[in-house]
Parts: sequence; C-alpha cells; structure tokens
Amino acid sequence: MTRLFTRTDLLALLDPAACAEALAAGFRVAVPGAGGRRVIAGLPFAGTATALIPGVLPGVPAYTVKVNAKFPGATPALRGVVCLHSGVDGELLALLDSATVTAWRTGLAAALGTHALARAEARTVGVIGAGAQAELMLRGLRALRDIGEVWVHDVDPGRARAFADRHDARTAPHPAAIADAADIVLLSTWSRTPLLGLGQARPGQHFTTLGADEPGKLELGTDLLRAAYLVVDDRELALESGVLGSLGGAADSVRATPVLGEILNGAGPPPGAVTVYAPVGLPWQDLALAWLAYEESRRRGDGAGREVDFLA
Repeated sequence: MTRLFTRTDLLALLDPAACAEALAAGFRVAVPGAGGRRVIAGLPFAGTATALIPGVLPGVPAYTVKVNAKFPGATPALRGVVCLHSGVDGELLALLDSATVTAWRTGLAAALGTHALARAEARTVGVIGAGAQAELMLRGLRALRDIGEVWVHDVDPGRARAFADRHDARTAPHPAAIADAADIVLLSTWSRTPLLGLGQARPGQHFTTLGADEPGKLELGTDLLRAAYLVVDDRELALESGVLGSLGGAADSVRATPVLGEILNGAGPPPGAVTVYAPVGLPWQDLALAWLAYEESRRRGDGAGREVDFLA
C-alpha cells in the first residue's frame, strides 16, 4: 500500500524542530560528493522539469525520487511529488506533495547554515524575496536563535507588506536597504542578475542565498562570493549547477570550499569574515523529511495520509 500525503497532511505531521534536528543529523553523516543527481530539463513552456535522484542517508531503509515542475510565474511556482520507496524491495511507500517538502527542507536547512555561520550576536534579519522558502528560513532561524528587528523586500510590494504583517517586520524599498539594515541577509528569489555585491557587505555580515541552485541564477555578485568565506552543501553539485560553477571554480578552490556538514562538525570562519551560505539542495534532504512524515503517520495510526494500492 502507498500513503498519499497532501500539504495539509504534511503540515499536521511535521514539526520544525524535529525537521531541523533530522536535517542537522543528515549533514553530519552524509558522505561529501554523494549528493545524488539533479536533472533539469527545459520545456517548450515557461518552466522547467526537475528530478532529484536518489535521496539516500545512512541508517534510513528507504530512498526518494523527486519530480517537480518549476514555473516561476505560477503560484506556487513549484509543484510535483516526492516518491518514497522501500530500500528493501522497492515498494512505493508514499507519495508526498513536493512543494511542501521542498519548502520545509530548503528553508530549514538554510536556517541551519545561517545559524552556524552568522555571528552569535547577529540579531537583525533582512529578507529579500518574500516567498514560501523565506517563511521557513525565518521560522527556522527563530527556533535556533533570538531575533530582533526583521526587514523585508520583494519585487511585489504587496507580497512584502503581507510578509511584514505576518512577521512584525518592516519593508525596505530595495535590496541595498536590506543589506544596510541587517546583520543576517536571507535571499530567495529567481534573480539572474546579482542583487547585492561586495560594496553592500560589511565585516561580520552573513548572507544566505537560495537563488543559486540552477545555472544562470545568481543573487550575489561574484566579487562578494570570491571575497567571502563561502560554504556550500555539496561541492560537486555547487560546481555543476550552483555558485562554484558561476565562479568558474578551479579544482583547488573547489576542494577548499567548506561544506555545511564540516561546519556543523566543528569547522568555522575566521573572526570578522563576511560569510555566505549558498546551497543547491540535496536529494537526501527530501528523504529526511519524507521518512520523518511517513514514520510519524505510522506512529500516530490516525489515518494521516490516505492509502491506495497502485497494483490493484
């Protein structure tokens, strides 16, 4: 039997603290360079098809395959499914709404990276791009540290105001105003033109950029990326489709770039450095949350996730 998990099911099953704990554990044990495959195909429409395969983690007897449609002009911009398969016999254990899984794993993993790299005393947070991933980043960061003033900017002023109302934040007219006001800057846009450069950064400031997960997308200028203490989630994927590829990474610099697992295991930036976390997103992160939801639904036994038999 296969369990179907809608967005409503997942919101009832998932807890941000438990998800963050599962993701942190995954980063600590995931094998560097074993990030899985990320396949992006263009379409004769205003979007792309993306597949992430396979999601595997030591100790989890299952794997995931995620298939998404990504249409920036749609709401939500990402739609699809995460397939959770048994690692014993390949049984399709569950189908999960990928928009929810992706927003949660991306936002919460970004919050982990942000908390690990930002100075302990950093409190003021700026948000550029007021979408679902920004919501989860801010929510996750608030669970990890005390946050003071929050600023937000979006190309859609109405969306920025709505975000500000939900989070008791202040709106800013442009990205530079966010960088000027905030100790921690969270970017999650579709931009293919850098929104901030080295001239807008100051010593000890932190930037997390989620919009560097596909070739051609770049929210931070290459001058800032080269000058900063840059951390990625996986070197090979960051070279293939993330910031290391955008920087034309030479072999030596790619090998020297820290990954988040190393930071969580004790490495860290030099004092006063501008820090940047630029993840691509890894298939095992989908597995971490999908397995958490599946196991929680089995534990509760309250009918969360309708069951179907695709072999009937």
